[in-house]
Amino acid sequence: MFCGPLLAQGELDPQDRMFWRNERSIGALFNTDGWSVIYRELRQTKPSNRYFFEGSVEGFKHPKEIKLSNYYFQSPGTFVFGKLNSTWTVGFGAGWQQEIFGKHDLGGVSVSWFAGGGATLLFAKPIYYDVIVLVGQDYYTIEEQKFDLTIHQPLDIMGKSSFFKGFDEIKLYPGLYARGGFSFEYSKNDRLTHTIEVGVSVHAYNKTIPIMATEDNRQILPALFVGYRFGM
Repeated sequence: MFCGPLLAQGELDPQDRMFWRNERSIGALFNTDGWSVIYRELRQTKPSNRYFFEGSVEGFKHPKEIKLSNYYFQSPGTFVFGKLNSTWTVGFGAGWQQEIFGKHDLGGVSVSWFAGGGATLLFAKPIYYDVIVLVGQDYYTIEEQKFDLTIHQPLDIMGKSSFFKGFDEIKLYPGLYARGGFSFEYSKNDRLTHTIEVGVSVHAYNKTIPIMATEDNRQILPALFVGYRFGM
C-alpha cells in the first residue's frame, strides 16, 4: 500500500461575499439557426434561487441558406439565392434559475439550471435583389426585384439591394418562446459575473415564417445555443 499528500481545494476566496446577489447582465448567444442578444435581470429569493426578467433581440436563418456570388458578372458581394425575407425578433419574458453547485474557491465555477419564456414578435422584411435584365442582345440594365422562383436563376442576380429597401413592407408575426439550459459562472470577483450558458430554445408563431422560397419553411423553430453573459 502506498500513500501521499493530496490537495483538497484551491486558494480560498478572501473577499467579503454578498449573501443576496441580484444581477444585471447582457449577453450574446450563438444559435444553430441564428444569433441572440439578451439583457437579463435576476432577483434572488433564497441563497440558491433566483427569478429573472429578460429582453432579447434575435436573428434567424433558414438551414438551406447558401451564399453565392455571380462569377459571370464579377459581382462584388454575395447573396442567398431563394431567400424571401430577412427575419429578426424582439422578445420579453421571465423565468427561474436555481444553483446546483456553489462556488467557494478562487477560480471555482458555480453551476445552475434555468428555464423561462415569454412573448416574441417577429419582423419579416422582404429582400430585394439587383437583377440583370437584358435589353436587346447586347445591353442590360439592373432592376431591384423581389425573388421569383419561376423566373430568376443564380446568374440573373448581381447581388442584394440596399438593406433598407422593403422596410415599408415589413410583416409582423406574434408568437411565444421558451429557453432553458445550464449556466456556468466563473468570475473571480464576487461583484462581477462572467457566465457561459448552453441550452435549448423554441420559438412558435401563429403562421409559417416565409424565409425561403421553399415548402420547408416552419412555424416552430427549435435550436441549440451557447452564449456568454457579463454583468454586475
